[in-house]
Amino acid sequence: MRYLPLTESDRRAMLDVIGAKSVDELFRDVPPSARLDQPLPLPRHQGEMEVERAFTRMAGKNLSAGCAPFFIGAGVYRHHIPAAVDQLLLRGEFLTAYTPYQPEVSQGTLQVLFEFQTQVATITGMDVANASMYDGATATAEAAIMACRITKRNKVIVSGGVHPHYAETVETSLRYTEMEADILPPDPLGLEDMIGRVDSKTACVVVQNPGFFGTVRDLRPLAALCHEAGALLVVMVAEPTSLGLIESPGAMGADIVVCEGQSLGMGLNFGGPGLGLFATREKYLRQMPGRLAGQTVDVDGRRGWVLTLSTREQHIRREKATSNICTNSGLCALAFSIHLTMLGGTGFGRLAELNHLAATRLEQKLRAVKGVRVLPQSYYNEFAVHLGDETDAAAVVDALADKGILAGVPASRFYPSFPELKSVLILAATETNTEDDMDKLVAALKEAV
Repeated sequence: MRYLPLTESDRRAMLDVIGAKSVDELFRDVPPSARLDQPLPLPRHQGEMEVERAFTRMAGKNLSAGCAPFFIGAGVYRHHIPAAVDQLLLRGEFLTAYTPYQPEVSQGTLQVLFEFQTQVATITGMDVANASMYDGATATAEAAIMACRITKRNKVIVSGGVHPHYAETVETSLRYTEMEADILPPDPLGLEDMIGRVDSKTACVVVQNPGFFGTVRDLRPLAALCHEAGALLVVMVAEPTSLGLIESPGAMGADIVVCEGQSLGMGLNFGGPGLGLFATREKYLRQMPGRLAGQTVDVDGRRGWVLTLSTREQHIRREKATSNICTNSGLCALAFSIHLTMLGGTGFGRLAELNHLAATRLEQKLRAVKGVRVLPQSYYNEFAVHLGDETDAAAVVDALADKGILAGVPASRFYPSFPELKSVLILAATETNTEDDMDKLVAALKEAV
């Protein structure tokens, strides 16, 4: 990275332009507890090699996913990514900082986006999909806003089974609008009454399937009730490999389906980047945010691809734009598409079977741990467990990390204001988990709880 020095006069000039008296005033929206009041304790005034060695030593303190039994999920999942994905991804035609849309020079990119859209529409059971969005959380917020636009209502109900970060993103996106978000409390047992909350003001109900705590639901009754009340059903999928085994949201009556696509083609990468998938019914096509690549023919009748719909503010009148927070994550979409193409329909289903099989084996082994209780009645590759009333799940996770085992995510990390969740641990198993991994986890849990 280049060294870009700024003088005090440079900073003063920039602050004058934006009307801030000081740097502290510029960042006044950041809580003081989240700000640094002194420089980070990093090596100073050293050569490049010394700095690299210092950072390498620091990085060595991490317990990485590939070096330990790994059962962490909660929205980001570890899967085997075939080496061919990266090999194809790094081709010069695709590896660019900008997503090229000009059909004269971008036929390869546009064709990839067209095929990506087709794949997303197929696995979600919907009619149309856009050419990707930032990530699952912002896609969920856009889906809620789209539902309000379609129904001309302003109330959004968000299930307590939706990932809390996604719920927060919806709430934040609606905060300064006439729309309102009704965020339900966490639902580890999958018993919440969504149907009883839908009324004539409801624009949509947002649910996650499988839920944040693992529960897999039949969404047909909820979809029917939403439609009867004139509301839409938005289904969010955090683990897209589940769509290879569980009936698609579209088949269960969803009107809008959004997903986090990280599981296919992308690694964990300390939590990012993600990939937002967005699909809907054809009748809502023109209310969908983002953009679509379409197939056409040129003047000589040759098949080609173009950007056919883009309802962004730079393409149409600003007040008519349907999106503010989306962009095409082109390279991530390409990785997703390559991985899914390599799997094919049969391989996608087999991958889902392997994930579910790993989770069922883990559940069976956990039955041998006294006091541990699996909470959801049905699950895919992730579920919440209760470790006993007196057990702090966060302390257990820390203790097992000291033994070289990454044993899931304590629910209290996401819900610090819900003490009843102190003993709840969320565990994920994928095709990357071996029998030995599970045996080590179970043995360590027996000592810790």
